[in-house]
Amino acid sequence: MTTEFTSLNLRDEIMQAIAELGYSTPTPIQAAMIPIMLTGADVIGQAQTGTGKTAAFALPILQHFQRQKNPQALVLAPTRELALQVANSLNEYGKHLHVRVLAVYGGQPYGPQINSLKRGVDIVVGTPGRLNDLLERRVLILNDVKTVVLDEADEMLNMGFVEEVEKILATTPAERQTALFSATMPVRIRKLADRFMRDPQTVAVKRGALTAPAIEQRYYLVPEADKANALTRLFEIEPIKSALIFARTRAETASLANELVVRGIPAEAIHGDLDQNARERVLGRFRANQLKVLVATDVAARGLDIDDISHVFNFHLPDDAEVYIHRIGRTGRAGKTGVAITLLSPRERRRMREVEALTKQPVTQMTLPTVGDIHRYRENQVIETMKVWLGRGRFKRELEMVQELITAGHDPLNIAAAALKIARADEKQRPIAEIGEVRTRVEYGRNDERKRKDEPFGSAQSRRGNKFERREEPGRGGKQRLHGGLSHEEGMIRLKMNKGKSSGIRPNDIVGTIAFHANIPGYTIGKIRIEDKVTFVDLPIGAAEQALKHSGNYQFGKEKLTLVKAK
Repeated sequence: MTTEFTSLNLRDEIMQAIAELGYSTPTPIQAAMIPIMLTGADVIGQAQTGTGKTAAFALPILQHFQRQKNPQALVLAPTRELALQVANSLNEYGKHLHVRVLAVYGGQPYGPQINSLKRGVDIVVGTPGRLNDLLERRVLILNDVKTVVLDEADEMLNMGFVEEVEKILATTPAERQTALFSATMPVRIRKLADRFMRDPQTVAVKRGALTAPAIEQRYYLVPEADKANALTRLFEIEPIKSALIFARTRAETASLANELVVRGIPAEAIHGDLDQNARERVLGRFRANQLKVLVATDVAARGLDIDDISHVFNFHLPDDAEVYIHRIGRTGRAGKTGVAITLLSPRERRRMREVEALTKQPVTQMTLPTVGDIHRYRENQVIETMKVWLGRGRFKRELEMVQELITAGHDPLNIAAAALKIARADEKQRPIAEIGEVRTRVEYGRNDERKRKDEPFGSAQSRRGNKFERREEPGRGGKQRLHGGLSHEEGMIRLKMNKGKSSGIRPNDIVGTIAFHANIPGYTIGKIRIEDKVTFVDLPIGAAEQALKHSGNYQFGKEKLTLVKAK
């Protein structure tokens, strides 16, 4: 029997807001959770993002809403993005109650948040760090809180917030109602529940609801060190409109985004080091199709409100199979189909079997496109483009130029072939990345296995002369060759720029300004090493000479950049 919102006996003001939002039937988590919370009992909800869990706790909070001096409800969220989402939802559901909701999170000035708290707030939604700061400043008073919600508790655990959460809970009344939501239930989350909750009832989304029928799932077996090269090949032939790539750490997101930019793929990283304004600028560029790729950690991707992602890539499989479901759920939304691709190293095979067991869906193993496949694809693309222009017939001046060449004695077929040769000139700047053979554990010894396990992507082991690899390589004595006009790469020159980390400069800035002002393809730019005060850039000999000629034109913000040959 289907439950309707009308059967929950919610306040007229709440029902009006729900109707205006177009909702009539609660989701399973809402139908199970709302009646329990309305009784005042503690409750644990095991539910993933996208199941409607925000309304499951927001509507009971609003049902019991009464104006008072201090906040009556507190919601803890792991990220500023989720805090803002929850606050916006509470405002929407409670707009006819004129409820005052405040989102508090780091990266924003204290002043406006403190002033709002002094004027009076009914519900506070915040991240643990900022909430503790406000408690220490004695401007956040939780003495009268009736309901506390821990949203995405497993992520707060992953981010190291559990101690801060415990400190906040200790300041709230013992008789409060507590609701805890978590996609997974690790041991420490259960201990937190045992310590701070009173006989909680549990509501869990069945695992059958965690399947992803609208998503094509496949994986490619790739040597760990060649995953970035594999991405490059896939980006050559996949019809990617926009992609989200999941990496394990903040450092890896930045490194991988840099690799993709060097290879001519517009990409930026989303991670916890970005402040809110920087993050919103990156997301704005992504939504405006100025960026094709976002590289993110699982934590940073929480709260991303983007519905039109065509591809999700797992650069590494997550440790928890359920996190895989959350990741790939970023594509195939709003009735569209999506593609989820995993780059799988041999040692990750066991985890892939766990994923298939959880989703009850096979993940298809595919073979990476070969060098021949990519060449044929590129040629077909040129031919299809030619057909489009031949159909349009808008090339009057070009016809006149061809006629001049024919009059000068050139064969029409040779003219056409030469024109295609010119049109394909940029392909030379996009050499096809090499991929090594996949070796299983039995094919190398323990020491070799340990070495390969610890190698990051793009390591020296993977280069094999690949022109795309742009990382520093150990020289004699284990020290990196950071200086010297000659790069360690044959045919490359090392240049030095007068800005570095202290100026906030990023690899994308360097590639963009050199490519634009020197009029050279971004793909040709080699290794980039950003130090505190200076940056080293490798360029092919011809491109380096051209880049040096334009040294006076480079600019970062309002500051001039100079480029000289490194000594």
